[in-house]
Amino acid sequence: MTEITIQCRLTAPEDIRHKLWLLMAEKNTPLINELFKQLAEHPDLEIWKQKGKLPRGLVKNLCQPLKEHPKYKNQPGRFYSSAIAMVDFVYKSWLKVRKGWTYELRGQERWLAMLKSDDELFQEYSLGSRSFQDRSLEDIKGKATEIIYNLKPDEYKSTHSQLFALYDDSEDVWVRCAIVHLLKNGCKVRQKLEDPEKFAKRRRKVEIRIERLTKKLNGKAPQGRDLTGQKWLDTLAIASTYVPQDDAQAKLWQDILLTQSKSVPYPVNFLSNEDTKWGKNEKDRLIVKFNGLEKYIGKHCFQIYCDKRQLSLFQLFYDEQELKKQSNNTHSGALLALRSSRMIWKEGNDKGKPWNVNHLTLHCFVDTLLLTTEGSDLIRQKKAETFHETLQDLEQENLNPKQQALVKKTKTSLDRINNSYSLPHKPLYQGQTNILLGVAIQLEKPATVAIVDGKTSKAITYRSTKQLLGKDYRLLNRQRQQKHFLAHKRNVAQRHHADNRFGESELGQYIDRLLAKAVIKLAKEYRAGCIVVPRIKNKRDIIQAEVQAKAEAKIPGCIEKQKKYAKKYRTNIHQWSYGRLIDNIKSQAAKAGIKIKEGKQSIRGSPTELAKKIAIDGY
Repeated sequence: MTEITIQCRLTAPEDIRHKLWLLMAEKNTPLINELFKQLAEHPDLEIWKQKGKLPRGLVKNLCQPLKEHPKYKNQPGRFYSSAIAMVDFVYKSWLKVRKGWTYELRGQERWLAMLKSDDELFQEYSLGSRSFQDRSLEDIKGKATEIIYNLKPDEYKSTHSQLFALYDDSEDVWVRCAIVHLLKNGCKVRQKLEDPEKFAKRRRKVEIRIERLTKKLNGKAPQGRDLTGQKWLDTLAIASTYVPQDDAQAKLWQDILLTQSKSVPYPVNFLSNEDTKWGKNEKDRLIVKFNGLEKYIGKHCFQIYCDKRQLSLFQLFYDEQELKKQSNNTHSGALLALRSSRMIWKEGNDKGKPWNVNHLTLHCFVDTLLLTTEGSDLIRQKKAETFHETLQDLEQENLNPKQQALVKKTKTSLDRINNSYSLPHKPLYQGQTNILLGVAIQLEKPATVAIVDGKTSKAITYRSTKQLLGKDYRLLNRQRQQKHFLAHKRNVAQRHHADNRFGESELGQYIDRLLAKAVIKLAKEYRAGCIVVPRIKNKRDIIQAEVQAKAEAKIPGCIEKQKKYAKKYRTNIHQWSYGRLIDNIKSQAAKAGIKIKEGKQSIRGSPTELAKKIAIDGY
């Protein structure tokens, strides 16, 4: 990942902002909502769910007739392209996530069927198998020791995967029993007696995860944004008139009424770096205009306001585009630092007309490799190789018109790619491929880091959250106190039926940036070739299952008290936005030129063990 995002505020007269708001809120967003609705009601939806993907070009075909509909027509062509790309991306992501949930549900159901205590395993298998006659639990442990000793290291399969495969291939119930013993004890032979309470709690965690995954899979397809609030009003009218038929319907009404609907339209994506034209006004300030909008808002150019730290990048967009223009387009657009952009309305807090209350911003996506001469040369080399391969594939006598046009276009691109932009020199980061930095996240500790030598699988050093933050660790305690105070304040407001939406400070984001900066500094110090961060998929489900199982074990039988205990436990432990932290690490790594990998973090183990394991798995 070498892409970062920068943003700026776009300023324009009120009439221009009004026209843009009408285009985005009354044309583009309803179009996206309609596409979502048609996909959700499509007769082939179940087939897509099973395959985990959409047919190619489906959204574009659905959008084609809608372009002539009175409600959605008269939009810029790039707005239609943006709507198609957004709906296609959202649905593909949703189907892919569903497919992952389906596989995980099958795996959890399979594990639940296997997961039995040692006594249960011995009794169950001994009833129908002569091979268990005159055997004891110690014999099972002996067989487990033999199996784990005979397993050969596999570069592509973990020990868990090998044991599951061996379980499926074996028909010997004694072998299967020994494998289950290993799997539930972390691929080790347990020497102590099994604790029945801990085992029951562990089994309950699996059951809770199955319940939550089943609930997720039964959820609705992606919904659009209701800018009018009509859905909320309709639900309020129904809830105040009728009694819910069951708990599920009551929960559905409650979710709609307690969810704050979006008040701003969907963003518009400009998918090419040629869609934005950069310039300067009479005051020598940077301005930008967008291709395709002249018909709707005239030739107006937006003035940009940005942070001083990002001003140099916006100046670079202007300089590169000017050079490309002055050279009669002999420079390649593939080497422009700006890759694409997105126009967004950000919610404001004042009262008034929405185009005055909300702020118009531009997000620009920048390839950090194209900010230096060395990085640009690397991209140029890869592009040139791709162009040469295309020309070699088309080396034949009888080419059709399309192939001839492709040959001409490829040769032109190859000529342009050799013309470079004026960029500063900065050596590319060169890390050691065998040195990896693993990052582990846990409930009470945002980040624990391990530097590992992949060849020897030995840890070189560790860093805890406290060591990473150093003197700024006090900010973490302050942030915990703030969250606890706001949770209490929100609880009091709920009891008094008052507004309980309290904004939080940006202290958590600041700590994330400090942690990310410390992680990158450590990676550079040890010349790490790669940073391995955990996949946060289903992290919330794992935490929820752990907390709920703890509540059930603590207060058996009383559901209301269990919910109260679980809520109190969640507010007392340290809560963190792990996704935000990992995004910060990825962004800082992209700027430094360090590769990022994602790995699966184990559930059990100390923070240092988890960080070490995720680094070794990444190697």
